[in-house]
Amino acid sequence: MDMQKYLDELEFYRKQFKPENQEFKDKNGSLSARQRIEYLLDQGSFMEIGTFVSSDWENCRSEAQKVGREGVITGTGKLGGRSVYIFSQDFSVRGGSLGELQALKICNIMDLALKTGAPIIGLNESGGARIQEGIYGLVGYGNILNKNTLASGVVPQISVVMGACAGGAVYSPALTDFVFMVAEKSRMFITGPQVVKCVTGEEVSHQELGGAMTHNQSSGVAHFLAPDEKACLDMVRALYSYLPLNNREKPPLIAPETPQGNPEEILKIIPIQSQKQYDVRRLLKLIADNSELMEIHRYFAPNVITCFTRLSGATVGIVASQPCYLAGCLDIQASDKIARFVRFCDCFNIPLITFVDVPGFLPGTDQEHGGIIRHGAKILYAYAEATVPKITVILRKAYGGGYMAMSGRSLGVDMVYAWPTAEIAVMGPEAAASIIYREEIKNSASPDAILLDKTREYRERFVNPYIACARGLVDEVIDPRETRAKLTKSLEVLSDKRELRYSKKHGNIPL
Repeated sequence: MDMQKYLDELEFYRKQFKPENQEFKDKNGSLSARQRIEYLLDQGSFMEIGTFVSSDWENCRSEAQKVGREGVITGTGKLGGRSVYIFSQDFSVRGGSLGELQALKICNIMDLALKTGAPIIGLNESGGARIQEGIYGLVGYGNILNKNTLASGVVPQISVVMGACAGGAVYSPALTDFVFMVAEKSRMFITGPQVVKCVTGEEVSHQELGGAMTHNQSSGVAHFLAPDEKACLDMVRALYSYLPLNNREKPPLIAPETPQGNPEEILKIIPIQSQKQYDVRRLLKLIADNSELMEIHRYFAPNVITCFTRLSGATVGIVASQPCYLAGCLDIQASDKIARFVRFCDCFNIPLITFVDVPGFLPGTDQEHGGIIRHGAKILYAYAEATVPKITVILRKAYGGGYMAMSGRSLGVDMVYAWPTAEIAVMGPEAAASIIYREEIKNSASPDAILLDKTREYRERFVNPYIACARGLVDEVIDPRETRAKLTKSLEVLSDKRELRYSKKHGNIPL
C-alpha cells in the first residue's frame, strides 16, 4: 500500500489540530500560547507532546472544523541548555478552561518531569473548570493539585500567570514554588468581582481584587511582577539559571565575577548610630557576583529581603533585614516570607546566608491578635529544619526573639560572623538599662544623665560582639571588607556538609 496515503492523512490531522487563534491574541495585545513557549525556551528546542489529544475527535474529519489542542500545549525543551517540561494554556480555545483531557495532558507532563528529574513551568491563562464537562473538570483539577503536591520539593515548579485565572485555576499556581504575574494583565481570584458584589455588596475592579500588584504586595501569593509578557518570561529565564534541576543536584556553577563598585564603600553603608536607617541592598550588591540580586517577593513584606545571588559562581539564598522599612522588625508577613524561602532553599540544596540587623518582632495588638507567635515560629522551624550550609552575618542589632529567629547559632547555624558594629542582646541597651537600673534612675536628680551612663555601661558589658564571641556564639568578628571573602571560603568548607536527622514521616510546621 502506498505510504503516501498515510502521510497525507497525518498532514491532514496536523492541519486540523491547528495552532491557536492568533487573531484573538493580537486583538488583546498578547502572545499566543505557542509564542510564549517559543519566546521562553531555547530556539528550536521545544518538542510538543500530546498533540492529538482531543475531546472533539469526532469533528476532525470536517474541513470546516479546526480542533484546538484541548486548550493547552504541552511538551519539553531546553532553557539555558537544561531540560524543562512546560505547558501553556490557550485562552482562545474555550477560554483555556480545564476539562478532563486538558488535565490529562498536564498531568502527563508533570509525571515525565518527576521521572526525569526536570523542573515544571506552567504558563497559565484559564477561566477555570470547563462547565460543559461537569464534574470531570473538577476531577482534573484534583489530579493536577495532587501532582503539584507530590512534585513539591522534588523538582522546582514555576507558574506564570499570563492573563485571567479564576476558580480552580488559581490553586495549582499557589501550590508551586514561584508565581510570576504581568502588570495590568494578570489576574487571580477564587470568585470574580460580580460574585463579590452579589454576595457582599462590595464593588471592586478585577485588578483591585486579584491583579498583579495586589498579589505581589498585599496577599503574597505572587513572587514576581513584570511590566509585560516578554519581560516576565525573561525573568523566568533568569530565575531558572539559579536553580538545580531537582532535589538530588546542586545548583549550576558559572564563571565567578567580582562585584561592581568600590569595596571600600562597604564601610560607609551602616550608620554608627543604631537608630538610623540604610538600604541593605547596597551591602548585598557589594558582596554578590557582578552585584546581581534576584529578589523574591520584592513588594511583599519589604522589611526583609529574600533573594538569590551568586558568590564565586555558586548560587546562594540570602535573607537580610531591611532597616529602611519598619526598622527591619519582623512581623507576620515577613515571617511567612522568610520561612517559605528558607524551606525552598533547603529543598533544593541552596546554601543560606542571613544578614542580621533586627530590633525584634513588631509590637502591637494587630500583630498579637493576628498570630505573630504562630507566624514567627515558622521562621524558627524553617531554619532549624534546614540542613543546607547556614551562615549568619550580624551587621548591627540582633535583639531578643529577632536574634533567635534570624538564624541564631542555636538553630544549627554552621558559621556566625559579626561586624564590629554588632549589638547582640535580649533588648536594646537603653531599654535594658531603664529596666535594670529603674530605681536608681527614678531616684536620681539627673535621670537622663544616669540613663545615658548606664546605657553606655550595659553596652560595654553585655552588647558588644566580643562578649558573644567569647561565649562561642559568634565564630569571629570581622572587618566588613572581609565579608565576601569569609563567605566564599565558608561555603567552600561547607560544600560537602552532611547532617542526619531523626527518622520521621514529616514534621508539623506551625501553619
